[in-house]
Amino acid sequence: MAKKKPTYPAAARPEPALARKRPEGVRVGRASAGLGLFATRPYKKGERVIEYVGRTLTNAEEYSSRSKYLFEVNKRKTIDGSMRSNIARYINHSCKPNCEPEIERGRIFIDAIRNIKEGEEFVYDYGEEYFNEHIKPYGCRCAKHT
Repeated sequence: MAKKKPTYPAAARPEPALARKRPEGVRVGRASAGLGLFATRPYKKGERVIEYVGRTLTNAEEYSSRSKYLFEVNKRKTIDGSMRSNIARYINHSCKPNCEPEIERGRIFIDAIRNIKEGEEFVYDYGEEYFNEHIKPYGCRCAKHT
């Protein structure tokens, strides 16, 4: 008899396979703002770097969450990327970014917006709301301001 596949409510679905597998071409390392994500090979402009993955939150969870890794996909979907296997969470803010998030079919991908050299840190602009709430009060530590 065939084993029946389990069914999960949307918020409890297992993490995507991509989250369990460390992508090639990136490494986590020490950065000016704590830990950061770095290129272990060159990336061309427009190349996909990594997917930002995590658990989809309900509206109630979103408003009560204390996570700093929330990524709003749209008004109805927010991803909590706080799980350790989501190494895209190590991409730091920069006022002069080299990559940017692209949302496709409810998924978040990080794409290079210019050529990135081996050893260079991946950075993107977190946006005005996050910047004003979490970065500005303590001072921006990106390369543009150091």
